[in-house]
Amino acid sequence: MRSLHGNRAVRRQARSGFTLVEVVMAMFILLIGMTSILGLLSFGAAMSRTAALRSGSAFAIEAIVADLEETLFPLEENEDGLTVVGDPVDVLDRPVPGRPALTYSARAYPEPSDELPGGPVLYRVDIEIRWSTEGTTRSRKFQTLLLREVPFGERLRRQFVLPGYEPASAKGPAERTR
Repeated sequence: MRSLHGNRAVRRQARSGFTLVEVVMAMFILLIGMTSILGLLSFGAAMSRTAALRSGSAFAIEAIVADLEETLFPLEENEDGLTVVGDPVDVLDRPVPGRPALTYSARAYPEPSDELPGGPVLYRVDIEIRWSTEGTTRSRKFQTLLLREVPFGERLRRQFVLPGYEPASAKGPAERTR
C-alpha cells in the first residue's frame, strides 16, 4: 500500500507545472489585451488633442466675431450732428484678439432684404483666418451674418454713462453729502 501511495505523489509532481503550449497561449492572450489597451490609449489621446484644437478654434472665431461687432460698422456724425452707424469697413490682416499668431481679414456684403431708410441692416461677412505652422501659411474661410447697429459697448456707454454724469467716487467729500 505504501508503494501505491508513493506512486501517486510522483504522478502529482509530474503534472503540477504548466506546459509550454499553455505558457505560449497565456502570453498570446496577454499580448492581444495589451495591444488593445495601448491602441485605445493612443486613440483617446488623439481625440483629446482634436477636441482641444476645435475648442481653441471656436474661441478664436468668437473673438473675431466680437471684434467685428465692435469695429466693422464705424460710428459717424451725420449733417444734423447725430451719431449714426456708417457703412462697413474692410478689415485686412488684423490680429485676432488674444491670439497674436492668428490674423484675419473680413469684408461685408449687404444681404438682400427689405431696405430701410438708413440702408441695409443685415450683412454677410466673409472672414479669412490665417496662421503659420512649420513654415507654411495656412488659412480657413467662414461666413457669418452681422446686423448693422450701434456696437454693444457703445450702447452700454450711452445707457449708463450719461452726459454730465459724474460717479460719486469722483466728487469731493463736500459734494457727496449734498
